Amino acid sequence: MNSIRSRLLLWQISALLVTAMVVSALTYRLALKGFNELQDDGLEQIAHTVLRHDETPVPAPTGRAPADPAPTYTTGSDGAVMEADSPLVAPADGEPDEGRFVSQIWSTKGELIYASVLDDGPPLQPPGFHFVVWGDHTWRVYTLPRETRTVQVAMTRHDRNQGTASLVLWLLLPMALLVVLLGVLIHEAVSRALRPLDQLRRDIGQREVAELHAVSLNDLPDEVAPLAHTLNQLLERLDQLLAGQRRFLADAAHELNTPLAAIKLQAQLARRAQAGERQTALDDLDAGIERAIHLAAQLLQLARLEPDQRQPTHEAVRLDALVRQAVAAFSAGADARGTDLGVVQADAATLVGDRAALRALLDNLLDNALRYTPPGSRIDVSLRQDADALLLEIADNGPGIPAPDRSRATERFVRLNQTDATGSGLGLAIARETAALHGGTLQLDDTPGGGLTVRVRLPLSSPP
Repeated sequence: MNSIRSRLLLWQISALLVTAMVVSALTYRLALKGFNELQDDGLEQIAHTVLRHDETPVPAPTGRAPADPAPTYTTGSDGAVMEADSPLVAPADGEPDEGRFVSQIWSTKGELIYASVLDDGPPLQPPGFHFVVWGDHTWRVYTLPRETRTVQVAMTRHDRNQGTASLVLWLLLPMALLVVLLGVLIHEAVSRALRPLDQLRRDIGQREVAELHAVSLNDLPDEVAPLAHTLNQLLERLDQLLAGQRRFLADAAHELNTPLAAIKLQAQLARRAQAGERQTALDDLDAGIERAIHLAAQLLQLARLEPDQRQPTHEAVRLDALVRQAVAAFSAGADARGTDLGVVQADAATLVGDRAALRALLDNLLDNALRYTPPGSRIDVSLRQDADALLLEIADNGPGIPAPDRSRATERFVRLNQTDATGSGLGLAIARETAALHGGTLQLDDTPGGGLTVRVRLPLSSPP
């Protein structure tokens, strides 16, 4: 059962029923006790009334001699005292009492003087209240002794229980009505309490894909407002993500359009070129294709670094060995340009990260350094380990980047030198995203003596 409404109703109505049963049981016990006490009080009052109206002795009924010996008593299995042998005594007027009570008058010698029933009734008991088994019933007996008379009044337990059952029924009927009424009110209260969630669900369910504006927080309960606020934060991040993807697609289409148009033009020129000029045209066509391949590869790398596409494989990476491999891969291109590319320091260091992404970071930084420094320049690569981080530096003595433009230089598709047709403006952006993926930062500084130093700081702790 995953429904909050069903769970609330189940628990609340179950608690209501359990409480109602406990209260009903207590009410029944208290009502039974009170009713029995009331009936006992009634027996006592009847006994006093009979005693007050019997101020003079009454002759014993015919057939029983006054000189009979005192009756003997036996004790039943339930502890009740019963007379062993008691003669039958009719009422004084010869007619039986049809009421619910049996009254008896006994002499001080234990002789039955009067009985309100045709047979003599329950045997004489000690003073006070007792339960006596007589005939086919259990009797509640009250015995009241005085100097000249002893009055005993009795009532069957069946008659007592009948009165109690009718009373308890009327006592429990309001409790049953209360349970039904509270059940209806609880159902309505739960429905009203969960109505904001239903409204929130309808609000979100009726939206189109592009409708990512925040949901209204007005009139929301305190328990629902944090959920709606968190949902608004998610919608805001999702809107930013989709907006970034739309910008990325637009910029990628724009950037790809230029090299593809150049390739088409170079292919047409190569087709029309004379035999002596065809080789030059084909070289230009190869360069255009190479630039398009490089741009497509960078776009793929950047797309893999998007937040919704990040699925890095974290492993222990010997970053010093990875730096040497990257520098060796670019050494041939550097030698062809007469550029001095080398590793000046590489501390042995192991980093938990994505090997492919870290290699892409090094490749893009080295490619940028070679691409934007003039032939004959110097590019120094160093890797140092601090107490809690690794510091990777790639320093060149090229033209550098002015301080006001450095924040823009790490944005996507930003080329500060618009006359350069070989770059795509993605190298530093890829490096920044890769550093952020590993919990690090990228910073652009001046190289002493002139040039640009790209400094990447990577923490040694596990990336987020």
